[in-house]
Amino acid sequence: MARKQIDSAILAKIESSYGIDPTPTGVANAMRVYGQSVEPLNINYVPNEYLKGYAGGHAELVGTIMKKVSFSVDLAGSGAAGTAPAYGPLLRACAFAEAISAGARVEYTPVSAAEESVAIYYYDSGVLYKLLGARGDFELDMTSGNKPALKFNFIGIDAGVVATGSTPATTLTGFKDPLVVTNPNTADVLLGCTYATGALSSGTAYPSKGLNFKTGNNPQHDTLLGGETITIDRKGVTGSIELDLSAAQEVTFEGYVRGAILNSLGLVHGTTDGYKVLVYAPSCQLKNPKPTYTNGQRRTTYDVSALPSAGNDDLRIVVL
Repeated sequence: MARKQIDSAILAKIESSYGIDPTPTGVANAMRVYGQSVEPLNINYVPNEYLKGYAGGHAELVGTIMKKVSFSVDLAGSGAAGTAPAYGPLLRACAFAEAISAGARVEYTPVSAAEESVAIYYYDSGVLYKLLGARGDFELDMTSGNKPALKFNFIGIDAGVVATGSTPATTLTGFKDPLVVTNPNTADVLLGCTYATGALSSGTAYPSKGLNFKTGNNPQHDTLLGGETITIDRKGVTGSIELDLSAAQEVTFEGYVRGAILNSLGLVHGTTDGYKVLVYAPSCQLKNPKPTYTNGQRRTTYDVSALPSAGNDDLRIVVL
């Protein structure tokens, strides 16, 4: 029987109790993903060598098992300001809290305790892989010329595999098509800006190639006897940015780097309420400047460390 790659689906639902299957459905919990992959058996093998009187290998013992899933999701609004996007459960399972201001915005900011988790069902051409207690990290990619994306990596407790024979029908209407990161669709990067109630103010605008951030969540499989969990050990948000600077501005920015001077950084993408996304980091350190050349034009790329300011605010994603 032929099995096809397109016969796949990924469902994700927040767990009300850790590791207890909330039974996601294709109608209510399907994710619109691309670039998906799964490691159905990520096994820690234990050596089992012994003297046996002749050469040759030894079968290894099966130790702890977990599952890994990765995929990308379009970063876009929900279609209505103040309505959580359909990918919201994925951000929540990456140690981000969801705060809804009805009719206005939905904000996602990091948490350092009581992280939520999701159950993930990965249907792959007649086979269902189940992950429970899943937590992960993501990369936010808002670089020029590409569609904005959230690139997720999850690990979860192995909850088995089932031959289902079919993939459930999915409802994906909660997901909206993104706008490509272009000059008409995306504002300039702002340094030194301030965020309040869904808007950026002041700061200095710089032409750029957009920005990129990684959460640094570092999810781990914690295997205690009597219970296993996926934990998050957040090491810090990092990223990069490529700016089009004048000679004088480049000298100023070298002063920021040499002096470890912190600046806020913000970007708004989208043109219509309900379809906008704002990214804000209140305390960024620019590091490792490098000259870059695109189409013969001289620019400068910086590594970015996004640091907490008041705590649990190092990266804010706002859906407007």
